[in-house]
Amino acid sequence: MSQLDYSFAGRTVNRMGYGAMQLAGPGVYGPPKDRAAAVAVLRAAVAAGVDHIDTSDFYGPHITNQIIREALHPYPDDLRLVTKIGAVRGADASWLPAQEPQDLERAVHDNLRNLGLDVLDVVNMRIMGAIHMPSEGSIARPVAALAELQRQGLVRHIGLSNVTATQVAEARGIAPIVCVQNHYNLVHRQDDGLVDALARDGIAYVPFFPLGGFSPIQSGELSRIAASLEATPMQVALAWLLHRSPNILLIPGTSSVAHLHENLQAAKLSLSEPVMAALDALNQPG
Repeated sequence: MSQLDYSFAGRTVNRMGYGAMQLAGPGVYGPPKDRAAAVAVLRAAVAAGVDHIDTSDFYGPHITNQIIREALHPYPDDLRLVTKIGAVRGADASWLPAQEPQDLERAVHDNLRNLGLDVLDVVNMRIMGAIHMPSEGSIARPVAALAELQRQGLVRHIGLSNVTATQVAEARGIAPIVCVQNHYNLVHRQDDGLVDALARDGIAYVPFFPLGGFSPIQSGELSRIAASLEATPMQVALAWLLHRSPNILLIPGTSSVAHLHENLQAAKLSLSEPVMAALDALNQPG
């Protein structure tokens, strides 16, 4: 297994995956402007070796999963589809918690139907917390409800999203957890300790928003470093994540085939110790 592979839920995957969120319309709501282009991006990703695609039936809602089915079904044997449940979309495109057992059962069946599957490979329980960031509080009830759906044979593996380290520990007391998906990048590093703890236990960490939360100064310094490497800021941010820990799996999203291939090139970007030190310094005060 190479440094760009990881054993994820019993299968080896390429650490450079693809996130399908941007295949829906603006604000991850409604249909895309160009459905054929969305289909083309998915097919190009799989053709380029991507075997881990992240999605959710609340993207659209329903639309992103339907596009994935149109583009890729019947799915390649080595493709791992990971979805999320725990929210629904309001008529105003808002993100609303949907974490009761009946909500989760409905969400699992929506994902199965729209993806054209009999069983979901990996389902992330998306804890709404403070909606766009984790907040403490017991997650035992929704995790137990998802574990029951797993026992029914509708779900193979369980992951978590938007959670704290305490919540991860609580969930692991209820069911095996194969991945954690949180906001994490060069400058948003509250999960440093969690990343390392999960790595020791062989659990994947899947960061989202690789360029989210940068100040203008941080963005400017990242751009300077990227220019010195003849790379884009996104490529450098993704490469840093790959270098950060071997359990980090990436799911950068795009609706452009050209941008997809640009992102995938990040896996080939070598970062020297001085460059890594300069990138790490972006997280330091001042």
